[in-house]
Amino acid sequence: MISPRQAADSVPTAASPFDPGNPREYEVWRAHKLACYPASTTELLVEIEDGSHLSASERSQLHATLARANTVIYRLRDSDGADKKLIHRLGQQLGLHRLDSNLCADEDSITSLRVVEARREGEYIPYTNRRLNWHTDGYYNSPDQQIRGVILHCVQPAAEGGENAFLDHEIAYLQLRDENVAYVRALMAPDAMTIPANIQNGREIRPEQTGPVFSIDPAGRLHMRYSARARNIFWKQDSTTQAAAECLLNLFQEHSAYIFRHRMQSGEGVISNNALHCRTEFSDDPAAGQTRLLYRARYFDRVTDQQIEAHDTHVMFE
Repeated sequence: MISPRQAADSVPTAASPFDPGNPREYEVWRAHKLACYPASTTELLVEIEDGSHLSASERSQLHATLARANTVIYRLRDSDGADKKLIHRLGQQLGLHRLDSNLCADEDSITSLRVVEARREGEYIPYTNRRLNWHTDGYYNSPDQQIRGVILHCVQPAAEGGENAFLDHEIAYLQLRDENVAYVRALMAPDAMTIPANIQNGREIRPEQTGPVFSIDPAGRLHMRYSARARNIFWKQDSTTQAAAECLLNLFQEHSAYIFRHRMQSGEGVISNNALHCRTEFSDDPAAGQTRLLYRARYFDRVTDQQIEAHDTHVMFE
């Protein structure tokens, strides 16, 4: 069943270039997006002196990179100085305040991603060393708790593997729309994609969630909810939606110039407006003290121009 809120959220904003009914606005946005899109992963990297106290220049660089690709990779100059308090503070400086206290989060609402030895039926792949397929975070969340921003910080990498890949969801939209605008319309339908209920030991942990893949927020910005895990998804049973889902899956090719790949080291992290991402399998070496640990903070906020500009103005007059 589709809630009124969910249906409303899927209605495109009139002034948005992501509205299939605004071809002129789309063409202007498309030209600018492609002209500014980074050519390599190195263009996503920003060096940070102290994540707890970003300089105006660092905030500007983070913002500019996010504007280009909805993803930025940061590198702390002191790789040993990062803890969860720093992650909280880093997010706050970018306008990220409303944390998602999801089922597997720690008490402070930030999740420690590491291999969990106690296995169970239906275990969550982020807590294993297996490959993690393409997705956006919180694709199974309710419409009023969509994840807009994510910080993923590497405390310690795995001994081998664990490379992340990122694809700007706006680029995925662009590629689909260029292929067939009907695909975009189909994936904006409020019943395009359904995530089945999470039931464990006969108890419903999370209800079934139906909604669009692409939606537009009141400010005209694009949001995406998606998972490439076929057994987790029920697609709307019409030919256009099925073709659109297949086209979307075909975007995740090794040779794509739009996909950025990076294996994070200690003190590095990613800030994202919940762009598409995945992870290769990895292996730890506990005997050598090389056990992968990442902190993940999920937010109901996203980094916006207004938030950063307001923060910069405040700093100027302190």
